[in-house]
Parts: sequence; C-alpha cells; structure tokens
Amino acid sequence: MNENLKIFGEFQDIHDKYVLNPDVWQVKFNEVGKEAVSVIRDWERKLCRQSEKGQYGKYSATLADKFWDLARKDFPKIDFVGVTIS
Repeated sequence: MNENLKIFGEFQDIHDKYVLNPDVWQVKFNEVGKEAVSVIRDWERKLCRQSEKGQYGKYSATLADKFWDLARKDFPKIDFVGVTIS
C-alpha cells in the first residue's frame, strides 16, 4: 500500500462513503476500486508465483486467501468492486 498511497488513499475515501451510501457512490466506487483491486491482484501474483513453482505449491491458495483477508481488513467491501446494484 505504501507504494500506491494515492490509489489506496482515494479508494479508502470512496470506500468509506460507499459503506454509508452505496447507491450514490456505486459508480465512483467501481471506477476507483478497479485500480485498487488491480494493484492487489498484481501483488498477489508476485507473492504466490514463487510458491506455486516450489515444493509448497499446495499452500499457494491458502496464502492468496490470507493476503486477500488482509486487504478486507482495511476494505471490507472490496469484494463489491465491479458489482452493479440495481
């Protein structure tokens, strides 16, 4: 997160507003969240890429889940990025 302070700072602001009023902030949440999720997925790939190749490949999925759980601690609604509520 430290390397992408601008993206995550903006996403934190929009995320907090989305939690309070999802109908109003849905579009902006998806736009900004798309970037944040992209950065998280990139780091997930970097983290798990090496473990998948080695003898600990079977633990890679668990590692990815733990990584996403850490992201969900800061952004509980991150799984709703890209979802359209009508």
